[in-house]
Amino acid sequence: MTLTAELTAYPPVSGPSAVAAFERDFATKRRRARVNWAVGSALFLAAFLATAWLGDFFKVTQVTLQDGSREWRWIIPAGLPRLGEYVVQTFPTLRWESLGADLAEWFWRWQVWLRLLIETILIAFMATTLGVIGGFVLSFPASRNLAPNKWVLWICRHYLEIARTVPELVWALIFVFCFSVGPMAGVLAVGLHATGALGKLYSEANENIDMAPLEGVKAAGGTWFDQIRYGAVPQVLPNIISYTLLRFEINVRASSIIGYVGAGGLGQEIRTAMSFQEYTDLSALFVIIFVTVVVIDYGSEKLRHRVIGLGREG
Repeated sequence: MTLTAELTAYPPVSGPSAVAAFERDFATKRRRARVNWAVGSALFLAAFLATAWLGDFFKVTQVTLQDGSREWRWIIPAGLPRLGEYVVQTFPTLRWESLGADLAEWFWRWQVWLRLLIETILIAFMATTLGVIGGFVLSFPASRNLAPNKWVLWICRHYLEIARTVPELVWALIFVFCFSVGPMAGVLAVGLHATGALGKLYSEANENIDMAPLEGVKAAGGTWFDQIRYGAVPQVLPNIISYTLLRFEINVRASSIIGYVGAGGLGQEIRTAMSFQEYTDLSALFVIIFVTVVVIDYGSEKLRHRVIGLGREG
């Protein structure tokens, strides 16, 4: 059948009939979108309610009132006042006329806390270094578009999954059992978890690269390592720097907690303060960690922008 015969057999739709067809198709798609949205919302609501029920958000418990009587109350409004009482107990007494003395009493162990803070930062730095090395090396064979074969891909991806699935506290308990208490267990625990997390982020960045440079290196006779070195690494380097600096900030917070199980850092002081109910010491430690994270976040942001900016100019 010629083109003229086809046009004669199936004339194009125009005029009012074309508008009617468009409106009909639009109404069908809109109705389908509304049905999908309603089904998705219902599933989300059902999952939310089931999770809230399993998490005891609807639990009713007995509480003791101020007059000593006990009544059944919903757990959330019954527990919020106790949370407020706990937070209030962490507030130190600060008076303007004796501000210096009050601050000195609040941070009375500042020399010990400063030493442990430096230890915490060094643990995070060493752990981030190990995490970057492990995650960087494993991210390329763990990428679907770069892996030499499916077995290497499977092994590397599952190793990274195991490393990041186990929490830092669990790794810390394992390494404390193996190497006794101290910063070494904390470095290994945070570093292993960081390897899994950074390897995942790096591999996702690798899977979004342009494969043309790698094909050019391969056509010139380059090995798989040459393709990674000259074709992939230059493309993902800005992302690697951003993810690394972000992970260092996360590792500082993690390193300040793993000391709770004897892996060094400020965590051991947090455990002591909670055990002896030294609430003002807790708030002092939280202030120290907060200020440290803010400073590191600010410095990381400036460094990241400077490095990425220089990379773009080059």
